[in-house]
Amino acid sequence: MISEILQDAETRMAKSIEALGHNFNKIRTGRAHPSLLDGITVNYYGSATPLSQAANVSVLDARTLSISAWDKSLVPEIEKAIMKSDLGLNPSTTGELIRLPMPPLTEETRKGFIKTARAEAEQARVSIRNVRRDSISELKSLQKEKEIGEDEERKGADDVQKITDKFIAQVDSALADKEKDLMEI
Repeated sequence: MISEILQDAETRMAKSIEALGHNFNKIRTGRAHPSLLDGITVNYYGSATPLSQAANVSVLDARTLSISAWDKSLVPEIEKAIMKSDLGLNPSTTGELIRLPMPPLTEETRKGFIKTARAEAEQARVSIRNVRRDSISELKSLQKEKEIGEDEERKGADDVQKITDKFIAQVDSALADKEKDLMEI
């Protein structure tokens, strides 16, 4: 019973870490990376389709992405979708190939991206703490219903706290890595 609650808490906290990783990938650094465009969707025959399913995204060099659409009629749609995104990138098209140069980051934009990364990390911490609260609440309700003893409830709560501390440390580590990545020139 307690082990199921602990396992569920660990699974849910791991999902928070995974979501944080996806959110960090959307924050651009000075380098070109295909995952930067993961959140962009294009209008493909009337339905919103992720860019990765409508085109091939590859890295030309450290500061340039190359996008080649599967369907040539999609090139203008892809351009519009990139310009509408909040990435601040300007595509240049040469026929069928879209080049996406990454402008160098200024100190001001780096600090803005770090602020965004810290907000995402705090959101992940809140999510992890919410899982902790739910798990401890489940343990207390089991103890009230006399399914587990007081000592088992206290030990379970301690175990939940240890799992929480482990995942909070992972969030802090990921944030430190992202900040270091953003401050590199």
